[in-house]
Amino acid sequence: MGAHELDSSTRRRLALIAARLAAEYDGVFGPRAVERVLDDSVERLGHVTVVRFVPLLAERFARERLLAAAHHAGLMPKERPQLLFVCTQNAGRSQMAAALAHQASEGRVDVRSAGSDPAAAIDGRVVAVMAEIGVRMAFEYPKPITDEIVRAADVVVTMGCGDACPVHPGPRYLDWHIADPAGRHIDAVRRIRHDIADHVLDLLKEILA
Repeated sequence: MGAHELDSSTRRRLALIAARLAAEYDGVFGPRAVERVLDDSVERLGHVTVVRFVPLLAERFARERLLAAAHHAGLMPKERPQLLFVCTQNAGRSQMAAALAHQASEGRVDVRSAGSDPAAAIDGRVVAVMAEIGVRMAFEYPKPITDEIVRAADVVVTMGCGDACPVHPGPRYLDWHIADPAGRHIDAVRRIRHDIADHVLDLLKEILA
């Protein structure tokens, strides 16, 4: 989905978002660079089928990418370790891992997630089992891997995405062998949540020691 395919109202909303992001990153990135990232974010979120959500999600995604690019380039300081969790669809494992890491670290790490082939939405069973432990995921969404997100990470954890994750010098790469929750009974999804939680706690103990 490109910006040229959107209706005039949505394009106007995107223009306002571009101006807002340019103001946020004034002195870090120029307005044209910000606009390019936003336009590219709209393109990369082509799997979003509800057009009215495109501006909101594109703004969130572009802001995340701009921050990652600024961190990698040394234009803005990193205040906390950066973790990136990647799976194929960014609809299950990587979303659970990111949410669990954020909860367990109590904000002491910055967490992102991405997918090599993003789904249209997060798996409903994943949302349900995370809600059971007080983690709301209603506002999360599957998003694709981008180079700046990977380059900014201190640790990249992959789960079942094979060679689809780009490899760059700098980050530490880990591969967790964790079952895919897609299509599984909710009890199996709970077991996957426990498995991911154990891995996340071990990683945080190492990073935050």
